[in-house]
Amino acid sequence: MLHSAKPEIADHKLGLRELLEALIADGVVAKADAENLFLPARSARSEVHPLAQVAEQKWNSALPPHKLLTIEALTEWMAGWAKLPYYHIDPLKINVTAVTNTMSDAYAARFRILPVEVNAREVVVATAEPFLTEWEKELAPILRLEIRRVVANPLDIQRYLAEFYSLARSVKRAMQSQSSSFSGGLSNFEQLVEMGRGGNLDANDQHVVHIVDWLLQYAFDQRASDIHLEPRREYGDVRFRIDGVMHPVYQIPLAVIGAITSRIKGLGRMDIVEKRRPQDGRIKTRSPEGDEIELRLSTMPTAFGEKLVMRIFNPDVIVQSFKEMGFSDEDTARWNQMAAQPNGIILVTGPTGSGKTTTLYSTLRQLAVPEVNVCTIEDPIEMISPQLNQMQVQPNIGLDFASGVRTLMRQDPDIIMVGEIRDLETAEMAIQAALTGHLVLTTLHTNDAPSAISRLLDLGVPPYLINATLLGVLAQRLVRTLCPHCKERVALDHDTWSALVKPWKAAKPATVSAPKGCLECRMTGYLGRIGLYEMLPLSPGLRKLVTPGCDVAALREQAYKEGMKPLRISGAQKVASGLTTVDEVLKVTPPPYGL
Repeated sequence: MLHSAKPEIADHKLGLRELLEALIADGVVAKADAENLFLPARSARSEVHPLAQVAEQKWNSALPPHKLLTIEALTEWMAGWAKLPYYHIDPLKINVTAVTNTMSDAYAARFRILPVEVNAREVVVATAEPFLTEWEKELAPILRLEIRRVVANPLDIQRYLAEFYSLARSVKRAMQSQSSSFSGGLSNFEQLVEMGRGGNLDANDQHVVHIVDWLLQYAFDQRASDIHLEPRREYGDVRFRIDGVMHPVYQIPLAVIGAITSRIKGLGRMDIVEKRRPQDGRIKTRSPEGDEIELRLSTMPTAFGEKLVMRIFNPDVIVQSFKEMGFSDEDTARWNQMAAQPNGIILVTGPTGSGKTTTLYSTLRQLAVPEVNVCTIEDPIEMISPQLNQMQVQPNIGLDFASGVRTLMRQDPDIIMVGEIRDLETAEMAIQAALTGHLVLTTLHTNDAPSAISRLLDLGVPPYLINATLLGVLAQRLVRTLCPHCKERVALDHDTWSALVKPWKAAKPATVSAPKGCLECRMTGYLGRIGLYEMLPLSPGLRKLVTPGCDVAALREQAYKEGMKPLRISGAQKVASGLTTVDEVLKVTPPPYGL
């Protein structure tokens, strides 16, 4: 895009009139549209950045392809007009500790600038006032670093200026609170040991409370599924898992991360003093939009302190329709047919984090009508649901899966969900429940659907009981989906497609979609996840093969003959539909067996 000439007047704040005239000169905004904003009463809103005032009008660009003039699009245009680099602020990629140490929050707020990168040579400073350079001349000799100005969204600068410095202040003051709490009765060495453990830092200190609140809200905002607090030798790492990928977020002093862990343990009604054994807990809170969200807590002792993981369960995410989860029409029909049976066992298999919980809860939501009694035994309860009667495993009082199922059998259930079959006793109780007229949904950890049958045999379940009770098996994985806002069509190499579908035959699509990267997906090219499924209803032909020492390869071969699509073929269908990529499917699915 050709831009109008850059203003030569030095050191001035950008005005609305100046901005509109430049937009008109570049042909981005029609003069007739801009005239209304030229009125003095409208242009006097000095507290609102001119870019924000223009974005509020929701104009479409006068230039093809006539896209909406969002504030981000206007910022990118302004960067080109001012002959400065455009910068999108991604908080996950910013070292908050380093950038907030370059200048005070008062100075940054005064000029509405935000340091976003710093290294041994230079500091990158984001501004929405490209023609205001007074601060640059003042800072350069103080920092003794080169200053590189970039143009960023004024609303992002305003938001992260407050968030980054508020977090940095809370961490600093929390450390100061701890230092002042030590009495002179301890030696320097003892004080150092106490500081390493979290010392006397109060978990209810207002600064610690603020850090925890920020951490939770930030995780919700970034669509994180898990929050990891990991103590290291010198500091504590905070990382988020987003769409299955871990992202470093922040490094916190070891003493402060200990206090944060204690604060969260307190909220989850866990034993704060006990740090030598693993613990589990849960917290119920709300997202910034007011939605109720549950967090499952798990602690683990490590060499440098307690590691805490918070798994975030958003009801809107964990309970979805089968189509949203990635079921094909054929998969949905087969799954509903199995779930409609009055009794029997349905197994869902896959590794941890493969979406088994979402499948089970979505199915139970469909089955839990007022006419039936649905009971669950879980470890732990993933999400509280008012339609279900849920019980949690408690090994410390002898309540395990097997005894839990035994209890549920006396509760007049119609449908039972068992969190996981881990041993023969639990398998026997699940089978007993199925034999006495109940529908049982449960999980196993196996690589594919046919392996679930051999796993039950390995546990010691007799083949005749498997044949009498098992309705079917669903194996699943999760893959990242391409961002719908920026994915692009590309040609697909024949060898790449063959590597995905071999030894099966599948028509190669003319083109597939590839990741590109935009602001919506944080330049990753991916946004969200979807399931890949391998559905195995136990047919009469398969039941004949379930014998002592049965061959899993023979089970697979028969299942393929009867129409079971393996996980990779399910993934290939998603690739052909433009939902994901070959690399994503190959990363999460097992290779073809026997090759």
